[in-house]
Amino acid sequence: MLPSKVVRSKAGRSLPLLLAALIFAGCTGQAPQTPPANVQGAATGTSDYYLQQIQQSSDDNKVGWQLLAIRALLNEGKLPQANQQLSQLPQQLDATQSQEQLLLQAQLHVIEQNFPLAADRLKQVDVASLSKDQQARYYQLQIAIGQGRPTLDVLRAYIAQEPLLANPAEKQANIDATWQALSQMTQDQLNNVTINANENVLQGWLDLLGVYKANSNDPDMLKAGISDWQNRYPYNPAAKMLPSALSQVKNFQQGSTGKIALLLPLSGQAQVFANAIQQGFNDAKNGTLMQSAAPAAPIQAPDATANPDAAATDANAVVSPSAAPTDGTTQPDAAQPQPVASSNVETAAPSGNTQVQVYDTSTQPVDQLLTQAQNDGATLVVGPLLKNQVEQVVASPTALNVLALNEPETIQNRPNICYFALSPEDEARDAAHHMWDQGKRSPLLLVPRSSLGDRVIKAFATEWQQLGGGTVLQQQFGSTAELKQGINSGAGIRLSGTPVNVQPAQPQGVTIAGLNIPAPVSDAPAADTASSGGSVDSVYIIATQSELTLIKPMIAMRVSSRDNVSLYASSRSNQAGAGPDYRLELDGLQFSDVPLLSGANTALMQQAAKKFNNDYSLVRLYAMGIDAWSLANHFSEMRQLPGFQLKGNTGNLSATQDCVINRKLAWSQYRQGQIVPAS
Repeated sequence: MLPSKVVRSKAGRSLPLLLAALIFAGCTGQAPQTPPANVQGAATGTSDYYLQQIQQSSDDNKVGWQLLAIRALLNEGKLPQANQQLSQLPQQLDATQSQEQLLLQAQLHVIEQNFPLAADRLKQVDVASLSKDQQARYYQLQIAIGQGRPTLDVLRAYIAQEPLLANPAEKQANIDATWQALSQMTQDQLNNVTINANENVLQGWLDLLGVYKANSNDPDMLKAGISDWQNRYPYNPAAKMLPSALSQVKNFQQGSTGKIALLLPLSGQAQVFANAIQQGFNDAKNGTLMQSAAPAAPIQAPDATANPDAAATDANAVVSPSAAPTDGTTQPDAAQPQPVASSNVETAAPSGNTQVQVYDTSTQPVDQLLTQAQNDGATLVVGPLLKNQVEQVVASPTALNVLALNEPETIQNRPNICYFALSPEDEARDAAHHMWDQGKRSPLLLVPRSSLGDRVIKAFATEWQQLGGGTVLQQQFGSTAELKQGINSGAGIRLSGTPVNVQPAQPQGVTIAGLNIPAPVSDAPAADTASSGGSVDSVYIIATQSELTLIKPMIAMRVSSRDNVSLYASSRSNQAGAGPDYRLELDGLQFSDVPLLSGANTALMQQAAKKFNNDYSLVRLYAMGIDAWSLANHFSEMRQLPGFQLKGNTGNLSATQDCVINRKLAWSQYRQGQIVPAS
């Protein structure tokens, strides 16, 4: 046994060594232990985390964390901080870091809406050297640069991106977006597509579109066509995961129209409008359209129709306040409009099996009528007509399918309700598209000083902004007496106005493949150079026939023919009895109206004009009744199948996601005393 003195001595010598080891170990544990920054991987951390890592990293690893921080800052919408970090990157970067820098610069430029510079950065990227995560982001940036326009480059970017996505939700979003881009391409674009030998996926997508277009009007054939396509292209991503729109087709179920409840105001001020709709509905059901039998006794319009300005102020009183009545002339116009190209109207076949029962909404509350109709065995409701009653239907718990003949103030997406209305808002939105397609970019709205004018302004300007247009100018006019005073004094109408302040719907940002492109925030312009005059290139006029004969020469007083300002009008000015002097005076002006009054079916137009004593406002409602029959027979398709379209007597009809029926109107033009299709 060792002496205790020896033990104490050894212990004393080993203690400093032990303490030194413990101190060294403690120092090592406190040293920065940051993992390497993988700039080619997903950036799942926050910008604060990455910025902290920059502070704790050695110089060799700092640039990687800085690149990840920039990506997080961009995804969080912190552009100034991202810009600052980009400017602080070293001049010398390795190949991997340089590629990531280019992607980040492109993302920044996309967010700033500098698309040409973003495209320039992407051209410098070596796609083959990127990781799968980076490639997915690269193609998403290509898609964003397309700015929502359906082009072949965008379509190819979607196709290239799909196999790089692992998240099922992102895959579905990619496939849905691919289908949307493909289905929105024009026929000219599709005709000019050149497919490379190795583009089997693109070929499959194009064939799927062909199947859809060939069978879109027959749900059963479309189902079979999609199944056959899936068998022919088993490896196409859409065969394994159908676009959501086509998944709805596969699950489509045809509804019953065995008994239809027609809800209309059969008494009171709106009776005349209801009668016109009911006659159109019944004539379509019974197959009596275009017959040469003696016309029914003409229906006389009440005072609300005789005074269009007063009628337009009551949204419940008039379905089509943009339509004006005759001004006392009842003879049909000698110059019938020429048939509009490609306006073959599709009307549902007559049916002797379908029962129609009419209910008077003027005598009972709508909720009671819905219950009664259901108890009577109705499977579909057409109506009601008045806006406040439509709002009651929307608020009711009814399970019946309803084709409402008006729209509530706020559209609600109900799986059993569709909305079909004739309104000045419809015409204004269609006018925005028509003028935009003709290359107009600086429009002025010339509207009456009334609620009708306010509604038109809001609808047109909102649609114009959605098309990508800038500021819309507005100018309102007063009574006919005021217009006459202006023309007598030689004042004319100056093509200037105040900008319309419409708050656009906030667009949603895009997040896919770990790349977030926030929706750009655009400030409303404080002023517009067009407000000072000189740059307006088009005028959309809401006026009666008598008002328009004053407005057009008043515009000519202040505008030179060299200014090349195009004039457009709504159907409000299209009335029976417009003689050759009127047509010559309005030479060059384009106006919209329902196809029935634009030459799509001259025989039916003449029949309807006689039936309603040449009151075009009632002829339009008669056409609405015809189309209501067709839509009722296609209720399941327009409610369940995306892309539903029907060529009707009130316009080329299509259904939105909320099942609001949009109408693309026929446009005509006064030319050398004749009415011809607008070019």
